[in-house]
Amino acid sequence: MTEIVLLDDDPFMLRLLRHILAHLGYRRVVACESGASALEEIGRSSGAVDLILLDMNMPGMDGVEFIRRLVECRYAGSVILVSGEDHRTLESVEKLIEAHEMKALGHLQKPVKPAELAALLRRLTPNTGPGRPTPAGRHTYDARALRRALARGEFVNYYQPKVALGTGEVVGMESLVRWQHPVDGLVQPGEFIEFAASFDMIVDITEGVLSAAMQHLRAWADSGHAVPMAVNVSMDDLMALEFPDRAEAMARAMGIESRLITFEVTEGQVMRQPRTVLDVLTRLRLKRFRLAIDDFGTGHSSLAQLRDLPFDELKIDRGFVHGAAVDATRSAICQASLRMAQQLRMQVVGEGIEDQEDWDYLRGLGCEVGQGYFIARPMPAERVLDWLVDWDSRRPAGAGLTA
Repeated sequence: MTEIVLLDDDPFMLRLLRHILAHLGYRRVVACESGASALEEIGRSSGAVDLILLDMNMPGMDGVEFIRRLVECRYAGSVILVSGEDHRTLESVEKLIEAHEMKALGHLQKPVKPAELAALLRRLTPNTGPGRPTPAGRHTYDARALRRALARGEFVNYYQPKVALGTGEVVGMESLVRWQHPVDGLVQPGEFIEFAASFDMIVDITEGVLSAAMQHLRAWADSGHAVPMAVNVSMDDLMALEFPDRAEAMARAMGIESRLITFEVTEGQVMRQPRTVLDVLTRLRLKRFRLAIDDFGTGHSSLAQLRDLPFDELKIDRGFVHGAAVDATRSAICQASLRMAQQLRMQVVGEGIEDQEDWDYLRGLGCEVGQGYFIARPMPAERVLDWLVDWDSRRPAGAGLTA
């Protein structure tokens, strides 16, 4: 049964939260009026505490200090912030929680609305304890397992569509690697990419992804669906001076025009070895491949990169897109990124469109292209043609998506 700790110095707020949680079916709830008493409760709990509802502004020990103490306790459950502080402050605290590798489910403004708390509680997963695998099952993979996967062709491409927000027309697919593990099932890249990089295997994985993406692009074109393709490249690829020549040779062998392939590069990558990266990216551009700067706004040198590197496309990070319609900070970043990209004659892609509100907001700003779960989740190659036909039959003719 889920165990919850409430921490707030206001007795009325504690009673209100207990009443809301009881109505939602949560009975194992302990209310604490100080950080010290909450830490004692967590320490003596017979079962792991799954969730803490945390007020930020308290006498004696504020919320940030309490989070620091949770780290010392090796707390592995989730946290929901409940506070009257402004959104930007609470979002900063959420980032701090995540930096400590704990789970921040979100924040609620006082007075708490039951529906909003219920929505956050739907994200709650049990506390499995420090150092133990989560229900999703995070594994550690060694070099031998990864090399075996490469040899057996277990790394597969999934594809997520990019569509024109004005018309709903499909304007591209992004290729995303997955590991079809014989025992663990479909493994997400976050579970193996870091290990692959440490074993110097990223270049081989990228080559396989690019080859499969080109094959699928060719097959879809032969079926009457000419869909441009985006492929993510790693720092190892950008450090290989021969990468542009290999990419060009692969495209020529497949009978694919270079302009149909976009290489996506994250901000953090391009500043590590700027001279080599500039060499590789410029040669790719000369060979008529398109270049996109991915996760824009999450790095530290965005303006310098836009000035110095020949990007065709800017992808606004999902962290700034979802919820921008109702969040002034996200909205300001979206608008500024969009205006700047348009002045530089770059195509703009809004990532992380998760609902109709996101779609309508970006479309209203004049963003050209969107991508996200509201349009489609990443799908295996064999489902793409059926999805394209289905989307064609229901996509909007003009004003927004009708889900």
